[in-house]
This record gives sequence, C-alpha cells and structure tokens, in this order.
Amino acid sequence: MEFCEFEKGIVIKNIEDFELKHTFDCGQCFRWSEDKEGSYIGVAGKKAVRIYKKEKDIFIEGAKIDDALFWVNYLDLERDYKAVKKELSKDSVLLEAINYGYGIRILNQEMFETTISFIISANNRIPMIKRAIENICKTFGDKIEFEGNTYYSFPTALQLSRANIEDLERCGCGFRAKYIVDTTKEILSNEAYLLFISRMKTDDAQRELMKLKGIGPKVADCILLFSMQKYDAFPVDIWVKRVMQYFYLAPDVSLKKIREFGRNKFKDYAGFAQQYLFYYARDFKGREGFLK
Repeated sequence: MEFCEFEKGIVIKNIEDFELKHTFDCGQCFRWSEDKEGSYIGVAGKKAVRIYKKEKDIFIEGAKIDDALFWVNYLDLERDYKAVKKELSKDSVLLEAINYGYGIRILNQEMFETTISFIISANNRIPMIKRAIENICKTFGDKIEFEGNTYYSFPTALQLSRANIEDLERCGCGFRAKYIVDTTKEILSNEAYLLFISRMKTDDAQRELMKLKGIGPKVADCILLFSMQKYDAFPVDIWVKRVMQYFYLAPDVSLKKIREFGRNKFKDYAGFAQQYLFYYARDFKGREGFLK
C-alpha cells in the first residue's frame, strides 16, 4: 500500500474491494453524508474530511500524511477482502449479496462513540439517528473547522457525562436519554471498561455489554462488530431477520436462533456476511413475500 500527499490532503493508492457508498451506507456508521460528485464528508477521530475515489485511489481531503495510518486502519484497508468474499461466495445467497455490495468494508470505529450511537439506533430510523447524534456532537463535542464549515467531534465520556436526561431528550434521543446518561456514567467510572470487554470472547463480551443500560443483543453485536473487531458477531435487525427467514430459516424462528444460525454457518466471517446481507436485503424488499 502506498500513500502520498497532494495539495488538499492525502492519497491512498491502488485499493481494491472498496466503494464509498457500499461502506458508508450499509448501516454501520452515522456520521458520513454523501456530497457533491459522489464524495462523502464525515468526522472520525476528531477529524473532518472529504473522501472520494478515482479509479483505485482514495483521496482524503483535510487529512495529513501523519494521519495516513489512522485512515488505513479506520477504513480497514489492509484486510484481504478478496479472501473474505471468496469464502463467503461458496454460499449462493451470499454470492448474490456480495455481487451487490462488493465494495463493503467494515470500519474500525471508536468504542465509546459506537456504543452511544447504537443505543440511539434501537427502534429508530436512520435519519432520526443521524440527527440525534449530530445534535449531541454540536452540544457536547469539540468544534472542527473544515472547508469553511463547522463540524463537531463526538464527545468523550467525560464531555457527555455533563449531559442530563433533559439535554439528551432535546437532542432527539427520546426514551434512550436515560440509557445514555446511565451508560456514560458507568463507562466513565472505569476508563478501561470497553477495552476490557473488547478482549473477551464474543459471547462473553456480548453478555457484558448487555449489562449496560439500553443495550440488547442486537445493539451489543453491532458494538462488537463495528468497534471491537469481533468479526464472528452477527447482529440481527429487521432486514437481516427478513433475509435470513426468506432464504435460510422458517418464518417463525426467533432472533436468538437466527443469530446462532448465522454464527454457526458463517463462523469467523459472520460479521462480514451480515453486512453483505443487510445491504442486499434493503434493495431486495420488493421481491414477493419478502416483507411478510
């Protein structure tokens, strides 16, 4: 892998198996927005940047050469996704899903931000999730100037601990406000808590995360997959439930059984399979019988 500077940022050269839309619109993140000419603007690691592709090169405006390794890690660019897709493509359904979402990569996101973001995501729609997160960042995060506009970092646990339930309700968190207050206090009381969880085996880590307020099995699996590199996690939301029941299982199978089936079938690649299936399922919804 090669990277170099250009007048507005850095270029990461010759990257295959990566598409911005597939990666940023597959349900794993909430702080990236598509802008002009297919570029995306977002905030990660207290950095606001614009990302776009030209052929196999990734351009990151606003980044510095010293940031290159951060973005390589964040975008998961060192992983051999051809090998992942080759293994999963042995399954005919996954083959079709992978052909549709061939450029998905699983981001390596910050653990506290991911935890709070997916608490907000529970029983919520993506536009509302994004709005609530953005309001939290504006209220409690740090200002970041980029391209003449002001963006905001996601607050640290210490910064967010200053929020009360009413503050978070005004941000659009609804009933989840109390969960965020309680979970933030719990995490702040032990700064190594999330790191400690990330070093557990997946099932143990899921159980530990579910001790925090507002975290059920699906939210826990999202945190594990998108910020703790537990690639055998298999989050089951409504779209994954539908696609799994349509192709693999009976209509009345429980979410717990779907999770177990997905993990047993796809093993160490379960999280990758989940992302391909999720992205595919949302476009598959017009197929007869799929929404039942």
